[in-house]
Order: sequence, then C-alpha cells, then structure tokens
Amino acid sequence: MTKPIASLLLLLSCLFLSACEKDWGIDQHGREVTAAQLQGQWLLINYWAEWCGPCRTEIPELNALAETEQGLAVLGVNFDELRGEELAQAAKALGIDFRVLSDDPAERLQLPRSEVLPVTYLVDDQGKVRERLVGEQTAAGILVHLARLKGE
Repeated sequence: MTKPIASLLLLLSCLFLSACEKDWGIDQHGREVTAAQLQGQWLLINYWAEWCGPCRTEIPELNALAETEQGLAVLGVNFDELRGEELAQAAKALGIDFRVLSDDPAERLQLPRSEVLPVTYLVDDQGKVRERLVGEQTAAGILVHLARLKGE
C-alpha cells in the first residue's frame, strides 16, 4: 500500500472513531438517546425523585426550557434509579415532558452522587460539565446561568 493511501485510511479511521461517541441509552419511552441527537447541544441534566417536593415544583420550568430553548437538550435522571415501566409511570405522574434517561450519565460525565435534590448540571456543547445547580431552579434562572457560561 502506498504511503498516501495508508495516510488517508488512517485519517478516515480516526474521523470515524471520533464520530462514534457512545450513545446515552434509552429514555422513559424506550426510545434510544443517541450521541448524534445530542451532539453540539448544551445539556441540562436534572436529577429528580417522586418524593422530592422541589423537584415536582421545578418540572414545569424544565418542560418550558425543553420546549422553547434551541440548542439545549433537557434530560432527566431519576435519583431512585427507576427503569422501564416504573420510570415511564413516574415521569408521567409528575408531568415530565422532557426525556428521562434510564441510564445515569454520572460516570460518563464524572458527576458525584448528590446528597440533595433536586440537582441540575449544565454541560457545554463540548461535553464539559460547567455548573452544578443545587435546589429548585426556574427557567429564567437557568437562562441567566447559560448566558453567563456561554459568554465566558
């Protein structure tokens, strides 16, 4: 094999492998959450539980962000690690319209286990955790944090 062809094959292999980021698992509806769907977006990752009063209060705020903010993917994670039908029922009971991950992304993003709920993480479009927000959040407050982080 000639050197230019070998170099081209190596380059294509590297590009292919870099584009093959690991997917995020399935959501509460059993649909795959792929890396391609989230690529280039900021992520808001919110940990919630059915028994958490402030979690219940902030869900409409997060629903509004998920519906209106372009370039922001709102993802929920159930603190109690519910899966399958239990996760779907809990999300429906709380009125969650955004996607809820069945698999906790804590290891992937190197997040510590939180001692309090709710907790929300803002992850930039390069996959770097930029901020940890503890306690009940509002859409307006999150937008202020995002504007500041994007301006840094």
